[in-house]
Amino acid sequence: MNSKLNLSIISLCMLLSAFCVSAQDSTLTGKQKNFLSWKFGMFLHFNMGTFCNRDWATGHEDPLIFNPKHLDCNQWVSVAKNAGMKYLVLTVKHTGGWCLWDSKYTTHDITAFKNYKNGKGDIVREFVNACRKQKMKVGFYYCLPGNFSRLWSASIEDEKRGYKITPNQENLYGLPIEAKGDYEGFIEKQVTELLTKYGKIDYMFFDQWNNSFTGKYWRQLKALVNRLQPNCIIVANNSNNYEDTDIFGYEFPYLSSISKEALPTGNNINASEVCDCIVKGGIWFWKSDRPCPTISAKEIIYKLNYCNSHNANYLLNVQPSPNGIIEGELLNVLNDVAKSNRHIH
Repeated sequence: MNSKLNLSIISLCMLLSAFCVSAQDSTLTGKQKNFLSWKFGMFLHFNMGTFCNRDWATGHEDPLIFNPKHLDCNQWVSVAKNAGMKYLVLTVKHTGGWCLWDSKYTTHDITAFKNYKNGKGDIVREFVNACRKQKMKVGFYYCLPGNFSRLWSASIEDEKRGYKITPNQENLYGLPIEAKGDYEGFIEKQVTELLTKYGKIDYMFFDQWNNSFTGKYWRQLKALVNRLQPNCIIVANNSNNYEDTDIFGYEFPYLSSISKEALPTGNNINASEVCDCIVKGGIWFWKSDRPCPTISAKEIIYKLNYCNSHNANYLLNVQPSPNGIIEGELLNVLNDVAKSNRHIH
């Protein structure tokens, strides 16, 4: 997207918001309207992938490489709040199956990270407490099963992502070994942990919700979330069917790469969310082995205004480094966003 688009386009987007607001008043639920008032959020991809230069970890990583020496969830929240964001979403379980809390259903969790608080930490708890301390909405990302590990690489991009497994390694499909034979039961138990141990959770983002392993159980899982936390927003990534999701999801880097509609259109009246990456090229986790150029503050502000004027929130992924903080150029760009007086509050 051209970051040099002039402000007249942004002004036009602002005018369109009046139509969207009047439309949403008659068509959306109270929960959806409340979600749209959040407007701007921070996606935090921080998990095993942070330490092995992969967007898709395999689950076979040495847990001792997980060693964020300066992890500070309060810093994440402060940076987000300073930039005008109102909610944060943390990858509590990604493709490697590693859980950032002590789950009683697996040892493939934070207790294996002996170089972080001797395996006695709880990053989910730290994150939730930091959000609540600064009155920010709390969101969790939970990845459902998928074929994330392969014995071969389908493309050069696969090699860059680094999710190839060796012949003696089992494909874990994104879940701990304890889930084998009962994926849906295991997932329900872990989601129940997340929604009962940490108080009110405002938002749950599920990736791979319609996967070939548990997709047929998706609405059963969605119903469980609604029973446990009726006010929690449920996002099924890239779904545009209210039976499957509370909010229409647009994964911008992915959708734009396959030439599908990557942003809500001008006449959108559905409650929506666009997730995007601050690092160019759709890179979600920190990459220590190669440069990660960022999009500009001007482009972030343009997309934020565009989304907000089309009944959509803008969820920007900002990956913490292996130190456990937001730093470098990513922090500089967000500080530039904070200095702008153009974004919508």
